[in-house]
Amino acid sequence: MNRGKYVFAQLAEFLPQRAFDNLVLKYSGNKYIRHFTCWNQLLCFVFGQLSNRDSMRDLITVIEAHAKKSYHLGFGRSVTRSNFSKANINRNSKLFEEYAYHLIDIARRKCSNDNFEVKGKVYAFDSTTIDLCLNVFWWAKFRRAKGGIKLHTLYDITTQIPAFLHITSARVNDMNAMDMIPYEREAYYVFDRGYVDYTRLFRITGQSAFFVVRAKSNLQFTRIYSRKVDKTNGVFLDQVGKLSGFYTSQQYPGKLRKVKYYDQESNRVFVFLTNNFDLTALQIALLYKNRWQIELFFKWIK
Repeated sequence: MNRGKYVFAQLAEFLPQRAFDNLVLKYSGNKYIRHFTCWNQLLCFVFGQLSNRDSMRDLITVIEAHAKKSYHLGFGRSVTRSNFSKANINRNSKLFEEYAYHLIDIARRKCSNDNFEVKGKVYAFDSTTIDLCLNVFWWAKFRRAKGGIKLHTLYDITTQIPAFLHITSARVNDMNAMDMIPYEREAYYVFDRGYVDYTRLFRITGQSAFFVVRAKSNLQFTRIYSRKVDKTNGVFLDQVGKLSGFYTSQQYPGKLRKVKYYDQESNRVFVFLTNNFDLTALQIALLYKNRWQIELFFKWIK
């Protein structure tokens, strides 16, 4: 370990500063700035996250306690609450958003895993509600006396790293966030039954991507033919057919695959719909079973 630098300064060296500087030039982040630059602001964010600070006031209090070390830690010569709050208000948040996606892309390449049973990119999409104080976050209206936001997350199951994040008001329906997903060709997208919107699911098919979604109890499905199944592994049926409802058949006119699976661990029966006809029925059930990883991710960040 380099004894001439603080540990935090050594950790900051792993961040690709050149890529960040290009984004600063793109958004003119350091225009008319003399001391507290965008890079200083980013390192303050990182320090607050690693030191588990609860608020901006808490973060500034800790930084001021180490004022003599601020320059060597990368925070700049002077960090005050007023400068930090003004920077948060005036600077374009897209700068940090694009840099975050740049870091996520690096992490996903380094954590790529080829041992997953289903080859290809596998994503789980879901959302979680984060409660906020309505008196402070007045813009995050949720209920009459409650504030909150929704964090819509596209989670890469193979690398266990989120690939896409979208923050909305807590009132926004989950299905609306499906329009924001950057779908990739021949990738697998796993949804819970709260995302059963056949118009949007058919759009996924049109982009040559695959989906696995848990069917609702009022599913109207007409079987065209059945596939052979081995009931010893929990697969009850594997059928190919079309939606028979008046509106749903117009929303999704193509063929669908229906898989009925019994999970011994939870003693429950699940019915899945998918537009993939190549994977085995057991692999379809495995994809949905791995959707639980995004729930563990939400539990960890909250």
